[in-house]
Amino acid sequence: MAMTKLGYGIACALVLLTAASSAQANDRKHMMPIKEALASVAADQRLGDTVKFYFGNQASPAVVKRMGVDQTSQKTNAFGKSDEKACNWVFLSALRQMEKRARELGANAVINIASNYKNVEVKSDTEFECHAGAVMAGVALKGEFVKVAE
Repeated sequence: MAMTKLGYGIACALVLLTAASSAQANDRKHMMPIKEALASVAADQRLGDTVKFYFGNQASPAVVKRMGVDQTSQKTNAFGKSDEKACNWVFLSALRQMEKRARELGANAVINIASNYKNVEVKSDTEFECHAGAVMAGVALKGEFVKVAE
């Protein structure tokens, strides 16, 4: 039986939708080293030095004033990038958002930073959680904004 042009078009559309859904569903969880991301040239270029970040249970200077807890969830284009590159980039984007919020509040540090992907908290002094797929990579962070002793 010959397929009509409409039938052929619908079949092609279904194949493309299935392929796109499979690509978007590809979600790889990575625990990435914080130290490597912060030691990168990109970190030097994208983050200032007026807000300090303390991950997990890392010790910070004495807290003088607490200004609240907030979170950020960032995504980046991962197409054609390694998971490591995409994850580090989006991690720095999340830190930039936290840095911006800290400045708005008058905080000079963010403490107790934890990964918070899909509101599941993962606390680590050394790693952050990143989810990478064929098209997007994402990092969500949660932290407490504070003023610490200089």
